[in-house]
Amino acid sequence: MRKDLLLCCFSRCPRWLIISPILHHASRHQFEAIALAATLSRLPKCVFQLTLYIVVLLSLIKERATLKASIAKIWIILPLILLLPVATGAESHCNFADETIVLGGVVPLSAPGSVAGGIGMKWGFEQAVSDINADCGIDIDGANHRIDLVTADSEGVSEYGQLVVERLVLQDGVRGIVGFYHSAVGLATMGLVEKYRIPTIYAHPRNDLISAAGYDSFEGDPPRFADGIDYVFRTSPPSSIVGKVVTDWLIAQGVEDVILILENTDYGHPAAAAERAHLEKAGARVDQLEIELGTEDFVPILSRIYARPRLPDAIRIIVSGETSYNLTQQMSELGIAPTADTICVTNHLAFQSEQFWNTVPDGNFCAFDRVGTIPSLYNDMAKSLDARYREDFGDVLVSFAMEAYDSVWLMADAMERAGSYTDADAIVRALETSDITLTQGRYYFDYGSHNPDLPEGLPSYMWHQWPVPVVTVMQYYEQDQNALDAAVLYPPAYQTHGTSYFRPGD
Repeated sequence: MRKDLLLCCFSRCPRWLIISPILHHASRHQFEAIALAATLSRLPKCVFQLTLYIVVLLSLIKERATLKASIAKIWIILPLILLLPVATGAESHCNFADETIVLGGVVPLSAPGSVAGGIGMKWGFEQAVSDINADCGIDIDGANHRIDLVTADSEGVSEYGQLVVERLVLQDGVRGIVGFYHSAVGLATMGLVEKYRIPTIYAHPRNDLISAAGYDSFEGDPPRFADGIDYVFRTSPPSSIVGKVVTDWLIAQGVEDVILILENTDYGHPAAAAERAHLEKAGARVDQLEIELGTEDFVPILSRIYARPRLPDAIRIIVSGETSYNLTQQMSELGIAPTADTICVTNHLAFQSEQFWNTVPDGNFCAFDRVGTIPSLYNDMAKSLDARYREDFGDVLVSFAMEAYDSVWLMADAMERAGSYTDADAIVRALETSDITLTQGRYYFDYGSHNPDLPEGLPSYMWHQWPVPVVTVMQYYEQDQNALDAAVLYPPAYQTHGTSYFRPGD
């Protein structure tokens, strides 16, 4: 195991800081021993620490060295052993109850799902669990309960999503579920969490119906709220909200001819329909081209665009995950967009600047939608999470990691205010009355059983929906630019560079 990797991992965990003098001067054998001790991290803290010190001591003594050298090394580590009560005291004051509260997290960790999205969300879960437990977990009737989170891989496939949700409920005994990335998985699982009465926060899917189905019928089924309680909440913005921001910006640029390239999924179709309707209402001509997730060669479909008598004013890519990277690069490489005459608007995953430039080296001047608070508006909690993300990934904090992090905190806060982790209905009522500020801002839900009547004209997707997620249009205007330096173009209230668009060649 690489020493620098271990150092990075250990430095993130306070209980390892007390052996940092050894970490920086340890031999390969010592590091192997410490790595072995790391696998014991699920033991109670006092047992874990004592085991760690014993293993390190033995590794020091077993090295080929003189007795005098070994004794000298023991004298170095002895003061650290004596610090054991101090090191464990920081957590021992929590006096955790025997019962651990188990949550489930559903994300795509393998293809055809968005693996990058799943990794970021899983990381967000882990950070939230660590922070909540460091703050003595969830207080239920005066008892501090540690939380644990079981992550399940949906692979971005509806059927697998259903399987892992049932496994989380029936085998792992989770008391709440958070996460989800793909809309198709969200739509396929929302009936199951309602069936099993599991409070669930959908943190990233954008299909309008995920929240709307709580208020309106869905595929012939009555609204989830028909029986008086809806276990589904959403904190990510519906596609209609995201699409309106992007299309409002395109209309402001004066586009008259637009091509939408969409993925053939429950995210792509409704998102494209909403954006097309808004563009056509403004008088723009809109064509659509459809692709399958996981496609690697886009030359055939891009050749159809290139063969047009005149290239469009804008190409909007409504494709998620790594597929969006491949499509954007091939489109740019062929000289279709971005150009002085054709705007490129790609997927929000472009905000991961290191991955974007590694995969899309010709993507300078592409614009992209960004969901989540922009870095210049980060609060202290977001800044702390951003620093940790940079340390672990060497890139700017992504919105889906923030969404995942906040969803765990929201669930924990609701359980604490409900005074129970077993009374699902009480947890739902607590979620409906949430009022807590996390990395992306202040969370609350305007409509639910506490306020069940949506005003006339208000979209039904506002049911159990966080109403104020930040959605912006951003753009790279320099090669290999860091996402923190990318321009926020729209809405004007968030604009950072005094312009609504950097046109290539200007």
